[in-house]
Amino acid sequence: MRLVPSGTRGVALAALGVVFGDIGTSPLYAMRQCFMLPNGVSHSTNNVLGAVSLILWSLVMVITVKYVAVMLKTDNRGEGGVLALSTLLSRATRDWRLWHPVAMVGVLGAALFFGDGFLTPAISVLSAVEGVAVAAPNLERFVVPFTLVILLALFAAQRKGTGAVGRVFGPVLVVWFLALATLGVMSIISTPQILQALNPYYGAEFFINNGRQGFIALSCVFLAVTGGEALYADMGHFGRLPIRNAWFQLVLPSLALNYLGQGALLIRDPTAVESPFYLLAPSWLLPPLIMLATAATIIASQAVISGVFSVTQQALNLGYLPRIRILHSSETEIGQIYVPTMNWILFAGTVLLVLMFKSSDALAGAYGIAVSATMLMAGVMVDMLAYITQKRRRWLTLSLLSSITLIDAAFFSSNVLRIVEGGWFPIAVALIIYTLMATWNEGRRTLNWTISMEQSSSRKFLDELASNPPAKVPGTAVYLASAASTIPRTMMQSVRFHGSLHERNVILTFSSAEVPTTDAEERVSIDWLAPGLVRVTARYGFMEQPNAVAILKSADELGLPYKPEETIYIVGRDTPIVTSKRGMANWRKRLFALMARNSQMAAVHFGIPPHKTLEMGTQTPL
Repeated sequence: MRLVPSGTRGVALAALGVVFGDIGTSPLYAMRQCFMLPNGVSHSTNNVLGAVSLILWSLVMVITVKYVAVMLKTDNRGEGGVLALSTLLSRATRDWRLWHPVAMVGVLGAALFFGDGFLTPAISVLSAVEGVAVAAPNLERFVVPFTLVILLALFAAQRKGTGAVGRVFGPVLVVWFLALATLGVMSIISTPQILQALNPYYGAEFFINNGRQGFIALSCVFLAVTGGEALYADMGHFGRLPIRNAWFQLVLPSLALNYLGQGALLIRDPTAVESPFYLLAPSWLLPPLIMLATAATIIASQAVISGVFSVTQQALNLGYLPRIRILHSSETEIGQIYVPTMNWILFAGTVLLVLMFKSSDALAGAYGIAVSATMLMAGVMVDMLAYITQKRRRWLTLSLLSSITLIDAAFFSSNVLRIVEGGWFPIAVALIIYTLMATWNEGRRTLNWTISMEQSSSRKFLDELASNPPAKVPGTAVYLASAASTIPRTMMQSVRFHGSLHERNVILTFSSAEVPTTDAEERVSIDWLAPGLVRVTARYGFMEQPNAVAILKSADELGLPYKPEETIYIVGRDTPIVTSKRGMANWRKRLFALMARNSQMAAVHFGIPPHKTLEMGTQTPL
């Protein structure tokens, strides 16, 4: 089967193994939850037709129209995710008063997505391993231990990188989706009555017949579309075209056929509601199907884990997280990264969830609220962006997007009713992460403002050097500066305390742009301030890792001599000191100081050779 044009076939296969795992494993538990009391509805033929109809049309409206057709086009130079979306909206709005609130909505969406990162591996792997209890009930007590072993292997494999993981998982997902389609077709042939569910009338009738209980059951229907937010966040790993082609040519048809097949089974055999997915298969096929499902759920977890890595890097480079270690796992694809700290935090949280809830049914209540909130916020931001930027057919576009946003709002409202069942967990996680990100952002702004008040302007410093020249030290010194308009503290301290400067001095400033990547010809600019003193400004995107040595080599090509053996790097380390000054609350100041003390050293983050680095520390009151 040819999924995509030959030029992108390999990328599409890798994308299949990373992007669609989450939504691809929803058939394991979504249909069952629709008929599991107290949140599901009672079993009847009309309810089965209604539930299947709602699932199918949700896949069409929320995933196909909103995410694949619209949001994959709403990218920030190829990058997706709620932070990239909020950045686009902040740039597009003409009202400066909206910039900060929009940015904070993006931060909240990112925090909710992190909560999803804990839940998806837990519910996906648990739901697959629970198939063991269907095939051999006496093995039910091993479900949780088996799940924990699989999760350990999954998170340990992340250091290989998303590209390598995707290439391994891609062929498995092809087999998985073909198995979904085959099982579904076999069941549909036996009960073709289920094809009536293609009529959206049965979805509307579902609410008419079930009233409030039908609205509560909408939270179960929503489980079929979880994964859309990961699809968007993972766009930067593989690109728009491979994701779109794989969805239309394999993923959507397979999901639709399987949900129809499960509905057909429930019409034939109401007792199959305990496990409609596994009972689609004959008993002799259960063991290999369980193994395939387990592999697929490992892949489902991969989709969200990769998305968390992407959002982490975006948040770090946009100034919402302290510096942490990020490893690039591909020499050709900039979006393929591994973040060790986040990887093992996710692992610890996932293990905690498995031990707390012990079954996918118990986790279902916790799963939907974080994802539905993220989807709702993304939908609202897309509506706002369309209103600001769309000139032609604005109201037609807004009518379509607003109708989908109403669907998102209904899903979210239904999931809110399940907070006490476990929905509190992702909300608590999101609030903690939001507090960390907002505190870091506010703390950095406060700290930078305080430092800027103490720094000299370039003109004033040059005048002082001209009137009282310092002694000259052989070689070149590179000073890292946070702002391109001032003289760094470290250079001022060299003059003040030592009365000397090197023969050649470079002030290197990294300027973060609100785009994923920057063009090579725009990356480096050089400003000759005085004899022996030059400023180099490097622009990099929020999906790029700044590297001082690479920048200086680029500057060398532009006429600034760079001799590594004669160069030392002088970096400052600002230690915030909590005071009673007005500003942030004291507990937030202490939290910021703790994060600052544990952030990665600037020299490591900016790729500076450690044996050529001199660090100068200063204390700054908050």
